[in-house]
Amino acid sequence: MIFNFLKKSTSKNRLPKSSGPVLKILDECAGNFRFPMLDNGYLYLAATRLTAYSNNNDWALVFEIFGFSPRAGIPDLTIQTFASNLTNRAERSDYATKLAYDNYLKNNPNNEFKSFYPIENDDWMSEESCEVLKPSGDIVLRGKNIALPSACDYKANDIALEESAPLTFELCRYLAKNYRENVLATEDERRFNVLNELKFVLTLDDWLHPDLTDGVLPSQTTTFSEIQDVLLTADATKYIGDAIGNTHWSNWPDGGIL
Repeated sequence: MIFNFLKKSTSKNRLPKSSGPVLKILDECAGNFRFPMLDNGYLYLAATRLTAYSNNNDWALVFEIFGFSPRAGIPDLTIQTFASNLTNRAERSDYATKLAYDNYLKNNPNNEFKSFYPIENDDWMSEESCEVLKPSGDIVLRGKNIALPSACDYKANDIALEESAPLTFELCRYLAKNYRENVLATEDERRFNVLNELKFVLTLDDWLHPDLTDGVLPSQTTTFSEIQDVLLTADATKYIGDAIGNTHWSNWPDGGIL
């Protein structure tokens, strides 16, 4: 889909006619800060994708978010899955106590996340800061060696550099533009928490995402009202998709500023 750089479309951002099981879960997760926030102050957004799976009994909605968080120290791909039922849940060993683990499962009955690292090396980063690149070098992106782009390469891809030299988050955006399939998930990564029996129904590269900071819930966008219909019927034609998309990183300038 072609990116549209308008952040909001009020004429297409309306309350759905009714709620439902999918919207209820998504709204609850949004209220508990577990729904994807594209202007996350700790993450410089670079690329997103959304995929729906369904059958007669269950459904799953998977978000892929690639970007850079200085706190994490290296670009990563986060897979956030929302579903009627999940598989490959977080393990007990990931938590200090059984109580903490039980509380996690109790408070996250329909959502799970997993991180992957498409960039396999970090020797292209400056020794002084993970936010700064070395003057030259290669990155290894899923086994593919790619030379660090020049300042002219960024300009040619409509990425305005904040400083005289490129920064890590700007590199992520360059990679997302030129190697999108490599920075986003493989099929196995995407389906990590999805039941095997669910069938692929729909994938979106751009959609109207709710501005959670502004208090907008998933149920208050046509996108997720239509996606609920897709998931509950396993029918991709239920998604009309006439709302202006806003998932390109340029629509979320507050991302990564904290």
